Amino acid sequence: MSHSTDQTPERPTGHAVPTSADVARLAGVSRATVSYVLNNTSAVRISEPTRRRVREAAEELGYVPHAAARSLRAGHSRMVLLPSAHIPVGPLYSQFFNDLQWELRRLDYTVVQYGSVGLKPDEAARAWAELRPVAVVSLGEVELTEQAVELLKRSGARAVITLGTQQVPGTHSLAMDQGRIGEVATAHLIESGRRRIGVVVPEEPGLGMFSRPRLEGARRAAESAGTGAAAGATVVPLPLRYDEESADELAGRWRELGLDAVFAYNDEYAMLLMRALQDAGISVPEETAVVGADDLLLGRLLRPRLSTVHIDMVLGRELAELVDQAVRDADTPPRSRRLLDSRVVRRESS
Repeated sequence: MSHSTDQTPERPTGHAVPTSADVARLAGVSRATVSYVLNNTSAVRISEPTRRRVREAAEELGYVPHAAARSLRAGHSRMVLLPSAHIPVGPLYSQFFNDLQWELRRLDYTVVQYGSVGLKPDEAARAWAELRPVAVVSLGEVELTEQAVELLKRSGARAVITLGTQQVPGTHSLAMDQGRIGEVATAHLIESGRRRIGVVVPEEPGLGMFSRPRLEGARRAAESAGTGAAAGATVVPLPLRYDEESADELAGRWRELGLDAVFAYNDEYAMLLMRALQDAGISVPEETAVVGADDLLLGRLLRPRLSTVHIDMVLGRELAELVDQAVRDADTPPRSRRLLDSRVVRRESS
């Protein structure tokens, strides 16, 4: 009987789940070295050839670190939980959240989206806490209470960041001033000589958290118009679904409503309504001025080009760095910032 002289380390056979010990044997290093390399630990100096050998062994075996076990050893996870939005937030916000996720990944966080439709604040907090995230970044669909925030922190969340219309006690609150968007749009229309101004209120579920403050901002602009040439401005709410039938029906009643301008909530609703008005024989801007919001590229390609409210959103990179800072220094007192500086970009539609 001959004896093999092959010294290649054994590989796990069958369907056994590969372990860090398997990786260590294949790479010819200790389990501690495997842990340091695969967890991107910078406190321990490991040569690049060794790192490469560990990664190649892990890839060959199909091994990935166990997140839950790593969290238990560290006392917290690297998971940032983003409660997923069921509302149609639009391209501006979608791009922001894409950027946020990229930047969090760059900072070595695992980003997990969690469907939270229909959950009450305390229910949502318990569901999120079960995953033991190191941070939660909430858009504001679930209106967190102080008790819910405390539950998350007791469960290991080192930071809770809310990005919504209200400031929430115990969190780093980034309050988006939605009312300012409606206010500057309506003020622009009043300054342009318009007096009976429609304000689109989308009927899609979940958009009320944005549309209600924008309508109130429009009303403030009308009330503060004062006396003289700008006096007598009226705001008329216009419920609208995001479909052609709803837009055509509203355009068919336009002259009956006596409107000479519209703030259409955002650019998408503005484009939908502007086409319906044109199809109904209502000229823009001669009979009716139209203003959207978000300053989308597509609005600049229309004829007439769409006037809009440009919104200075917080950058995804800035929010990711805030998350990282809050996680690393959990004792930092929660801070509040107001966001969404807004200004009108006047084009041909107004």
